[in-house]
Amino acid sequence: MTNDMTHTASNIKRRGLMLALSSPSGAGKSSISRALLAHDSGLHLSISVTSRPIRQGEVDGEDYHFVSKPAFEDMVKQEAFLEHALVFGNLYGSPKATTEQQLVSGRDVLFDIDWQGTQSLKAKMREDLVTVFILPPSFQELESRLRRRGRDSEEDVVRRMAKAADELSHFAEYDYIVINTDFDHSVQQVLKILAAERLKRHRQNGLTDFVRGLQEGN
Repeated sequence: MTNDMTHTASNIKRRGLMLALSSPSGAGKSSISRALLAHDSGLHLSISVTSRPIRQGEVDGEDYHFVSKPAFEDMVKQEAFLEHALVFGNLYGSPKATTEQQLVSGRDVLFDIDWQGTQSLKAKMREDLVTVFILPPSFQELESRLRRRGRDSEEDVVRRMAKAADELSHFAEYDYIVINTDFDHSVQQVLKILAAERLKRHRQNGLTDFVRGLQEGN
């Protein structure tokens, strides 16, 4: 049986998804995020806007979009963010318009954010969102990783470890949990999550028409 309109697999256009990775500082989410981007050309990083000063080696527009605090506050008033938060005295936010454009075009967007930001994304974009929480293998290893990266003062390490206990309590709010004992294995686990989520039925625009065509013998 045929009709005037043929529904083929090529007509199925997938809507993009939002992949949010969270963890306490030092558990590995930023390193895993970089590895995911290197492994998968279909994944694109959401570049946050921040009010904090640019650090040596950072590039505006690649690491963050750096703006003044007044400019950031104006963006909040204009509802330009999917989520925004105050973290260690600095403002961070995920731009809304860019993300929505990418999702419509079928591109997947990676968010390297904390649990508060993830909750804000969930409240606004639940159907598009996949959440992964990265756990350290132990609390002692978490502290060792913070010290080994040599980026934080002793005061910062103590502050981040104190915050980690609270952050860990939010693990049950996430879709998936990855314990980062072995880095390469953890990256592969997240890539498998991404592959499975891309095949979810509700992300396949045009799938219903395609199946109907199959039923009609097309």
